[in-house]
Amino acid sequence: MSTAPEDLTGRARLRDAAIECFAAGGFGESLRAIAARAGVSAGLVRHHFGSKEMLRAECDATVLARYTKLKTESLNSDPKQLFAQFPASDEAGILLVYILRSVREGGAAGREFIEQMVAEALGFTRDAVARGLVVPSRDEEARVRYLTYQGIGALVVRLAMNPDTPLDDFQAVMGQFYTDSMLPTLELYTEGLFTDRTYLEQYLEYVAATNNPPAGLAGEPLSL
Repeated sequence: MSTAPEDLTGRARLRDAAIECFAAGGFGESLRAIAARAGVSAGLVRHHFGSKEMLRAECDATVLARYTKLKTESLNSDPKQLFAQFPASDEAGILLVYILRSVREGGAAGREFIEQMVAEALGFTRDAVARGLVVPSRDEEARVRYLTYQGIGALVVRLAMNPDTPLDDFQAVMGQFYTDSMLPTLELYTEGLFTDRTYLEQYLEYVAATNNPPAGLAGEPLSL
């Protein structure tokens, strides 16, 4: 991960080894495999964390914190610097695969991960709107939730169509992700898709005729 192994405590080394093991092999990886990756005895895992469930909980929290940090750095980075660094980022690949596995696993942990990602993305987006980087939405939370679902869903479908993808090669996974998605994503985000506003305006007129019109840009009733 991002911190040199010699700079980490034994607990932190085990946590980071577990994140990598879970990302590479799934959440069924044994405590023995995690300890071997960290270069310690298996008994130290239970000494530091008590149980695999407690270890997983700390890994989840750490991955979310690192994901938040990377997202914040990306918004504050020059695009040239961002594109030069991210495709080769081993850490970004680890986080991406870990999150993807959490979602594919389902259950409470996967749902919580998505909800946390939506909440984090909503904060990022509101900040980006305030800074003039992103256009505002009539329903900011709905847009953020849709984009989060879309991004994760696209990865799930891609891996379902390519089941032999080696998820333990984190840099390769990240590089392929950018190769497949960056151009169409930036085109859609920057240039849009439709050549005029007809579909949007017709939809807004349709919704306004119901009893539940969408909110305006700042939560005000929408003016067509």
